[in-house]
Amino acid sequence: MSKPKIGIVTVSDRASRGEYEDLGGPAIFDYLQTVLVTPFEPRVVVIPDEQSLIEAELCRLADEELCSLIITTGGTGPAARDITPEATEAICQKMMPGFGELMRKVSLDKVPTAILSRQTAGIRNGSLIINLPGKPKAIAECLDAVFPAVPYCIDLLGGPYWETNPDHLIAFRPKQK
Repeated sequence: MSKPKIGIVTVSDRASRGEYEDLGGPAIFDYLQTVLVTPFEPRVVVIPDEQSLIEAELCRLADEELCSLIITTGGTGPAARDITPEATEAICQKMMPGFGELMRKVSLDKVPTAILSRQTAGIRNGSLIINLPGKPKAIAECLDAVFPAVPYCIDLLGGPYWETNPDHLIAFRPKQK
């Protein structure tokens, strides 16, 4: 049986040009290595803040690579070039607003500027796409908040069964009758 694929997309003009070290993508990968017991194949991409490129990459990861989970980092703020949520909304069939609501709630406990973040999540075909902020500390805090629901969401989408490391977090799944 093949390993499930997870897309990790860093959206950053400077990182895509090599002017800035990508810290977000590696932070997501490290988090997943810690939380997931199920082995996975990462599909790591660094792209600039261009809506058409973000849309194309999310579609490629969902439709061609068949990633059951795609996590983006960067481009969720209020600046003019922060358009990751718009790109995500443009290619998803369903939006999952509870993810963004919970991530902002958790982040607001840490910093008052979290209200400026526009994280969101959505479904494209069988892929769950989650937009995260760019700072590694915020990435871990946000994923800790929402990841307990991620494996069950993947189940509901017909994706692979994922097991989490109970020393870090326990995935929620309703009890079977």
